[in-house]
Amino acid sequence: MENKSIIVIPIGDPAGIGPEIVIKSLAEKEIYEICKPIVVGDRDVLEKIMDAVDVHLQVNVVNESSQGKYQFGTIDLINLDNIDIEKYEMGVVSGMCGQASYEYIQKAIQMVQEGEAGSICTPPINKESLQAGKVPHIDHTAMLSAFTNSEDPMTMFEVNDLRIFFLTRHLSLKNAIGQMTKERVHTYLNRCKGALELLGIENPTLALAGLNPHSGEGGLFGREEIDELVPGIEAARKDGVDVTGPVPADSVFHQALHGKYDAVLSLYHDQGHIAAKMADFERTVSLTNGLPFLRTSVDHGTAFDIAGKGIASSVSMVEAIKAAAKYTPYFNK
Repeated sequence: MENKSIIVIPIGDPAGIGPEIVIKSLAEKEIYEICKPIVVGDRDVLEKIMDAVDVHLQVNVVNESSQGKYQFGTIDLINLDNIDIEKYEMGVVSGMCGQASYEYIQKAIQMVQEGEAGSICTPPINKESLQAGKVPHIDHTAMLSAFTNSEDPMTMFEVNDLRIFFLTRHLSLKNAIGQMTKERVHTYLNRCKGALELLGIENPTLALAGLNPHSGEGGLFGREEIDELVPGIEAARKDGVDVTGPVPADSVFHQALHGKYDAVLSLYHDQGHIAAKMADFERTVSLTNGLPFLRTSVDHGTAFDIAGKGIASSVSMVEAIKAAAKYTPYFNK
């Protein structure tokens, strides 16, 4: 047991499905066989949700991770006691819940920074609730960046044997194309190589996805590949990055899924998201690179429409915890 990494799990937005999928995940014996999970949240919320979903685990309230039992059937909890259970309502935007979710992630980051845990695994939070709670950050990535003084953290999706990085993310397609410069491609390919090495993948092979049909067909369908993507690839190769491309986007993800490449650098948000979620929607896990520690996450939202009904799937949360257990020992070498 001592060899297993301690993974801290904030419960996300209490009004969403976060608490439910955390409870269901920790009701899986396999989780305790691969890691030591410790939860940050509110005891009253967990007990209310356990009654709703008819999953009953013993709650062991602790002040620090060293006090955890880490036994199947028990949830070790850092209880922030920040929800007024009389005002608590599932499935609605709430400033109280937005503020609470912020405090959970703050505590989780503090625990990793102080050496109490090896990594963080996060269920979803809600942007509207964060705003209602006057939280100064819009999402997990913004919080993680601010609290660790990390610039431009990089997202990687993993599903089965497919890993996907993103050159651009939350931009319109028109603005994303403007960011696809040779300099950015060069920088990100180097960062992808470094991120994979941190996860224990030696001499990683990368592919850069193409933008245009057939990767531009020699300029017939656009010159972005010729003018920006290829020069970026060539510069990265000079730095020792083993990269192929641009590979047409209609085939590169399939090839990577079947082992041809260790990872693909997707050019924009939907290009990579569609590929991952078509491979397996529920098992797609997000990893945040460029932080002083590893953070894994589900790749879905708070699902207010089904919160509290006991029907939320915990598959993605289980996979996110598994990814944290898998990679934390490499990341923390």
